Amino acid sequence: MITTDHLAIPYTGGTQDISGVPSEAELTRLANLYLENEFVQVPAQTPSYSPAVLSQTEASQIREINVNTYGPGENVTNSTSAGNAGKAGVGGQKGNDSIVIGSKTLEQIRQDFPILEETVNNHPLIWMDNGATTQRPRAVIDRLTYYYEHENSNVHRGAHTLAARSTDAYEAARQTVADFLGAPSKDDIIFVRGTTEGINLVAQSFVKPRLNPGDEIIVSLLEHHANIVPWQLVAQETGAVIRVIPVDESGQLILPEYAKLFNERTKFVSVTHVSNVLGTITPVAELISIAHAHGIPVLVDGAQSVAHIPVNVSALDADFYVFSGHKIYAPTGIGALYGRKEYLEEAKPYHGGGNMIADVTFERTIYNPAPNKFEAGTGSIGDAVALGAALDYLTGIGMSEISRYEHELVSYGMRELAKIDGLHLIGTATEKSSALSFVLDGHTIDEVGQYLDKWGIAVRTGHHCAQPILRHYGLEGVVRPTLALYNTPEDVDTLVRAVRSIH
Repeated sequence: MITTDHLAIPYTGGTQDISGVPSEAELTRLANLYLENEFVQVPAQTPSYSPAVLSQTEASQIREINVNTYGPGENVTNSTSAGNAGKAGVGGQKGNDSIVIGSKTLEQIRQDFPILEETVNNHPLIWMDNGATTQRPRAVIDRLTYYYEHENSNVHRGAHTLAARSTDAYEAARQTVADFLGAPSKDDIIFVRGTTEGINLVAQSFVKPRLNPGDEIIVSLLEHHANIVPWQLVAQETGAVIRVIPVDESGQLILPEYAKLFNERTKFVSVTHVSNVLGTITPVAELISIAHAHGIPVLVDGAQSVAHIPVNVSALDADFYVFSGHKIYAPTGIGALYGRKEYLEEAKPYHGGGNMIADVTFERTIYNPAPNKFEAGTGSIGDAVALGAALDYLTGIGMSEISRYEHELVSYGMRELAKIDGLHLIGTATEKSSALSFVLDGHTIDEVGQYLDKWGIAVRTGHHCAQPILRHYGLEGVVRPTLALYNTPEDVDTLVRAVRSIH
């Protein structure tokens, strides 16, 4: 059973003013006002989730900003020859050498992704379907190739050289994931096929054994189906009830209403870090703090956040955190689940088979400790190694700088799209990442998506496996451009021109 204790706010075709960002003091004041009657107070120094937005309003102004805005990289005018200034880059774009993101220029980043050289319908490819999957940098492609050319073997049990190489590479990737997430130990990291499998693992292995009829699981209205259906399955089997955190008109979670959902029957919270449709960045630190004040563990779905926002599971005090590799520039079919050590020890095995056992007789089986306890059979070894390469690639650029640049680009995209007559932005929370979802008067979402493809622009249309939040706005689908670190201001300009030309 699901209860949605909120008033639906129907979509009215309007747009929200997204130009202002509250100050840190204002965010803290509002958060503490929300929680003044609860157990948890937001610390006085709670940081804003996003860096300050600069005042540029045109793409040309974004291109002309001081490169140091995006990180400590050397000024381009000092590190590239004058002859290269304004040189057309990947896809024929200009000006990308003038934007520095951490250790690289935007043009250097684009050159790292071979697929951006593709043309679609006689136009340079503009990949804005990053919410569904990202493209892969050469470093990841080369690492995967090297693995299969020089290291391929099963792991952990071989006595030969290639088994040692493969095991070393696999476990090194696990350590890379732990470092990237700020996990206490690599033994807290479980390789899974992706976010969906990770959530199902926690639901079946950890949460289900804790549930009795009438117990409650809290999720939010923002969730992807992968963070709804697994909880419905365990609720159906145990008689548990699902409670839903409501959102405000902009698409942000309402913290006071969340706090009211807790009672003596609450057993678990599972929430998204970033909405895959609205792009809303949820206040996960506060969500976790409130839950922990009631003694309730929390899983965070990081599928749409980990490529865009620096994440530290130790600082967040998260109990579980899960993400998919293909949404962070790694291959498909691989992901990772972080789990708090004592909860992984408590959880039952998810699958049975080889690798997860210490000893087997017909009378009993002794399981290996985590992470092996949850990795039955042969995993996707090469893809795990390539996941490590993807995280190394991002770390080499700098996640804080990537986040800062993307925040600027998303803000610019929201401002420019909002100027188009008949276009209605869906999801206008101040704290927002990647997604620029919209509907356009007089055109179906499929018509818009197919028209943009004629311009070489790849976007996704449909319900995006998030029907509850879209129906909250009275919609069955939206057009969803989603941005990533290799997207440019010119990409946004081209998107805006293409949408305008539909009329």
